[in-house]
Amino acid sequence: MSSRLLVIQHENDAPAAWLGQWWNDLGLELTVVRGHLGEAVPGPGQWCGYDGLVVLGGAMGACDDAVAPWLAPTRDLIADAVAREVPTRGVCLGHQLASVALGGSVGRNPSGRTTGVVPVALTDAGASDPLLAGVDGALAVHYNDDVVLEVPTGATVLATLPDGRPQALRFGPSAWGVQFHPETSPEVFAAWLRWDSPDGTTPEQEALLAQVTAAREDLQSTWRVFAQRFAALLPAHPGVPASPVTS
Repeated sequence: MSSRLLVIQHENDAPAAWLGQWWNDLGLELTVVRGHLGEAVPGPGQWCGYDGLVVLGGAMGACDDAVAPWLAPTRDLIADAVAREVPTRGVCLGHQLASVALGGSVGRNPSGRTTGVVPVALTDAGASDPLLAGVDGALAVHYNDDVVLEVPTGATVLATLPDGRPQALRFGPSAWGVQFHPETSPEVFAAWLRWDSPDGTTPEQEALLAQVTAAREDLQSTWRVFAQRFAALLPAHPGVPASPVTS
């Protein structure tokens, strides 16, 4: 019997993309709840046989409940998952939602927006982390205005942005958040640029897209292993054990 992942999606243009493809290739069964389409987020304890939780990114803020009413139950679900030690991963907004759910704070980055490919800068804790070991200096796609401003009590900073803000956190024995987008292909990144600039992308945006496109193979080789390592945490997993990335 294959492992089952519950995936919370917030926007049509922010799908699981590469992560979904890699997990499907490994034989995982993904159930995607699209909060923006009115699909109900399960409440705490309503796991219904799911073996893991993944919360994806989105343009809204982590506390924008008035415009995205599914965010509050998503935060409750994350807190329950972490308490139960259900394997959990938050991506960008998902990372921020986890931080708020567990007592941290999120807001606009005083250093401004982070967009394009940014190297991962692991801390000492990150260098030995089951998911991130070996990715120091690897490229990751960013597209965010907000960051974690206050890390939840008990969370471990695994990687930092150039301004020192958290780039990756471990919230518990089996719960992680990353500010970057391991799932994002150049095609998804291009859709975000079009959403940001409906009247046409700027030369600066085209340069960012060119960077992401040029990094395609490196991004895939690095973050496919990341996906496999997460799969390896799940019951009856078809993933691979954690080991340093050599490619």
